[in-house]
Amino acid sequence: MAIAATTAAPVKIGRLRSWIVNSGPVLGIFAAIFVLWELGCWLFKVPDFILPSPSVIIDKIISSWWLLLVNGMVTAQEIVLGFGMSVAIGIPLAVLAVYSRIFERVAFPFMVSLQTIPKVALAPILVMWLGYGILPKVMVAFLISFFPIVISAVVGMRSAEKEMIYLVQSMGANELTTFLKIRLPKALPSIFGGLKVGMGQAVVGATVGEFIAAEQGLGYLQLISQVRLDTALLFAAVVVLSLLGVLLFNLVAWVERLAVPWNRMRTEMIE
Repeated sequence: MAIAATTAAPVKIGRLRSWIVNSGPVLGIFAAIFVLWELGCWLFKVPDFILPSPSVIIDKIISSWWLLLVNGMVTAQEIVLGFGMSVAIGIPLAVLAVYSRIFERVAFPFMVSLQTIPKVALAPILVMWLGYGILPKVMVAFLISFFPIVISAVVGMRSAEKEMIYLVQSMGANELTTFLKIRLPKALPSIFGGLKVGMGQAVVGATVGEFIAAEQGLGYLQLISQVRLDTALLFAAVVVLSLLGVLLFNLVAWVERLAVPWNRMRTEMIE
């Protein structure tokens, strides 16, 4: 027990040192920006309705925490549902595209055409079809995050070495076993790369949907703050939306570390 504790202590110290080395410069840059921002607002006496200082924004977040929390939960629900739909539909479509050339030739031009359409232009149509509830926002988040997930999954599954596939098939493995043992593990790093991009896009999609038609959510709160010239609340909503996006992105990254441990180990060895 004593030996294990003695071994674990240097490991924790090493991880802490690595975190400080990796995160220290970023935190220092953010701190410098906020200090300059605060000093600039104070020295030039910038009105709060034009550009509130960081201290004013933090004070607004504290005083309006319940309002931000309620609307943040609505936006988070839209993001998670839209992202979940993109994963549940995108990954199976990617598998079909890899195993069926006919499906790829038929579906991919349609998906590319849909991707080139600005989702802001589709949002009013979705509102007309689906009403003013949560569904239009979920669909916009789904449409924006869907394409990068499909593309990354297709690229990842096709990156498996043909020699390895031929080898396991020559040993009697069927197509399902080949997919589970070769294609899927090889594709996971690429898939999770697409998932992280898709999560960021889902945040954008949910916010865009709330700009078009909503009665709750951080995007709706931004519109109301703009009309009331409450710039501090407007910036507070942006901060909370950014923190929500960072949280969800890191959640996907955490799942990636659990699902693809060999990729993390390889990265650490390179570093």
